[in-house]
Amino acid sequence: MPHVLTITMNPALDVSASTAKVEHTRKLRCQQVQRHPGGGGINVARVLHRLGVDCGALFPVGGSTGQLLTQLLDAEGVPCWPVQVAGHIRESFTVRDEHSGQEFRFVLPGPALGELEQQACLSQLRSLTPSPLYVVASGSLPPGVPDSFYAELAPIAAQMGAKLVVDSSGLALSAALRKGVFMLKPSLGEMRMLASEPLPTMAAVVDCAQRWIALGRVQVLAVSMGEMGALLVTAQGAWFAPPLKVKVVSAVGAGDSFVAGMVSALVHSDDLVHAFKMGVACASAALAQAGTSLCDPPQVQRLFAEVLCMQTLPQYSI
Repeated sequence: MPHVLTITMNPALDVSASTAKVEHTRKLRCQQVQRHPGGGGINVARVLHRLGVDCGALFPVGGSTGQLLTQLLDAEGVPCWPVQVAGHIRESFTVRDEHSGQEFRFVLPGPALGELEQQACLSQLRSLTPSPLYVVASGSLPPGVPDSFYAELAPIAAQMGAKLVVDSSGLALSAALRKGVFMLKPSLGEMRMLASEPLPTMAAVVDCAQRWIALGRVQVLAVSMGEMGALLVTAQGAWFAPPLKVKVVSAVGAGDSFVAGMVSALVHSDDLVHAFKMGVACASAALAQAGTSLCDPPQVQRLFAEVLCMQTLPQYSI
């Protein structure tokens, strides 16, 4: 059984391409078309596999899109635990405007999952022996799946002896925080939503995170802040990583690469600062790749040496 199992309840067949210029009404001829298996946890598993971590991906699958998604994962060598469902797995389409350099992302809704299909996914998780060290629940939830789904994973992971990592948004993220997890990776905007506070400075973000830690809701928070860098907050302190200087080609999958980088390091060591640096390096490497290609391991290693972790927080407003 894998050391890390990812759960993706809303997987996607990710299609990316570029066009000379995005204009309304006109037919937009695309080139550089790529197709990759996608969805939060699937992307995490793809990066973990590239980094040499024993991992696997659990996800619902259905329709021709689901079949192609599974084939693409097989081609990458990522072990899969697919759960058959009635609906067709969604597609996502990303187009890069070559004239402006802007990226346009079109995300379709996933198929509605019934109660029996949801329970089948949970049964697949419970059946794994021996249990994984980490369970990573990542991505959006499809129609029919309650916002509490990731929160419901917390007692299952605890019973298995696994640490639960959650990377989602909105009410699903809020429910997981209330239940208690090992690690969350919110963006700055998601932190503000969870806190119902403006959090105008990094110190305010750290204070909020440490309140949650003291309440036992979470042990580790890794907060991605885009062009401002990232924060790591634990019971032992807080660390700030300034952004690395990379040419941004696409932001798709950067957050998933961040999670994968941190978990890949934690599988081998409980050094959270080292894991944080690995997360920053993986996210930065993903930014330099087109479409949904995700991060390149040799570039990750080069960037890792450039990551700075400081315990002195910047004082400017965010």
